[in-house]
Amino acid sequence: MTVERQPLPGPYDDAGRLLTERLRLLKRRTGLSLAALASVTPFSKSTWHRYLNGDHLPPRSAVEALARLAHTDPGALLSLWDAATQEQVSRVTPPPPQPPAQVPAPAPVPAPVPGPAVRSRRLRPPVRALVALAAMAATVAVTAGAADVLDHDTGTDRSTVASCRGGGCQGTLPSSETCARDARTERSAARAAQVVLLRYSPSCATVWSEVRTRVAGAREISIRAGQDELSAEYPGHHSDGFSSPTLAAADPRGAQACAEVGGRPVCTGPGH
Repeated sequence: MTVERQPLPGPYDDAGRLLTERLRLLKRRTGLSLAALASVTPFSKSTWHRYLNGDHLPPRSAVEALARLAHTDPGALLSLWDAATQEQVSRVTPPPPQPPAQVPAPAPVPAPVPGPAVRSRRLRPPVRALVALAAMAATVAVTAGAADVLDHDTGTDRSTVASCRGGGCQGTLPSSETCARDARTERSAARAAQVVLLRYSPSCATVWSEVRTRVAGAREISIRAGQDELSAEYPGHHSDGFSSPTLAAADPRGAQACAEVGGRPVCTGPGH
């Protein structure tokens, strides 16, 4: 018996037309009428008529149901269904309009954040100025932000070579000379919402003070070792640092860390 191919109505592209032809062949293979198809599937007789006539793209479940009734692997049919669905979406979706070319505005230049005011003094006379401090106050970037809680050592790689050691680091901020990379907390002191840490870097042989606080406002952070004391004053801006400068110290046991935030001083106890 010769089967005469009928033209497919509807706005289908190649994949949609080929899918409808394949579904017609499968329907003939099953030997079922449209009424019989409706009785064994969730789709009515008139719905199957629209699908097989090419009036509507059938849902995926209809393709799978007809393939199952014809004892056919649905994989190739579902690939055709995916392509036909994409063709339908492309046909009804207009391309997005191209935005007019615009010359990007120059990025605003952020206002510089002032560095901390650093002070150096000897606890006993005579007073000795530290030459590195004036340069450091003008050039070293301030470490941003203060954490809310006491941090623990994070197992940072201690094999990192520090960029200075001992007196060569003195007066700098720990983050500027990689001293913070192997730092450990030697002692701590807490008061209300304020925690002060005495930090020590073995690779740099330096100590410094760090503060963790939830209190806003100006703060002064200082470190003492032997007869020397260094401190940094921060006006209280949200991007201000939370560390004192570093002091050279081969052994952190004789150092003491202090911080004053909102007029509340806190210091670690002296080591032994």
